Amino acid sequence: MKNKRFILASLIILLTGVIYISVQAQKKNAPQRANFSGQWKAKEAISIGGNIFCSYDAGDRMAAKSMKIVEQADFLTIENPDLDAASTKSREKLIFDGKTRQISLSKENRKAFSVHLSNGGQTMTIRSIAYFITGTPYKVNVKQQAYTDVTEVWNLSNDGKSIAVLAKAKSNIWKEERSWKTVFDKID
Repeated sequence: MKNKRFILASLIILLTGVIYISVQAQKKNAPQRANFSGQWKAKEAISIGGNIFCSYDAGDRMAAKSMKIVEQADFLTIENPDLDAASTKSREKLIFDGKTRQISLSKENRKAFSVHLSNGGQTMTIRSIAYFITGTPYKVNVKQQAYTDVTEVWNLSNDGKSIAVLAKAKSNIWKEERSWKTVFDKID
């Protein structure tokens, strides 16, 4: 009777160990979800495609041809590696909670934005309004407050090797909506 209990207990422990090891092995072999982290490069900055480059300071991510992105669970940071690393303008933190935040880029330029990440983590939507001072047409030395309202939809490829940014913008300077696409390729 003792032997039967001992053998039964040993089999249960052995079976539990085999199941545990097989589950752990499957987790390691499961493909990881691609994320936005990495070094990225495009032929032109996002803002060039819509001809809205003048809406942004040089340090803004919208004016960068290359980006270093580090994704965390609930936010990501974007750095422009072409700028001085000590520059506070070269880093932007995008939090995926949908709340509106503001960045003051200079005395006259600021940006309000919100970010949402899709449930699958492959698509990120950024809504932003860049406020800036610009010249008034046909009036010398007269400045006016301008804004550019932009929606960017970032689609990460399934293999994680490219990001297609579909953007549309409207401004108080021009009347029609502009839309364009910018593709960033992973370089690391």
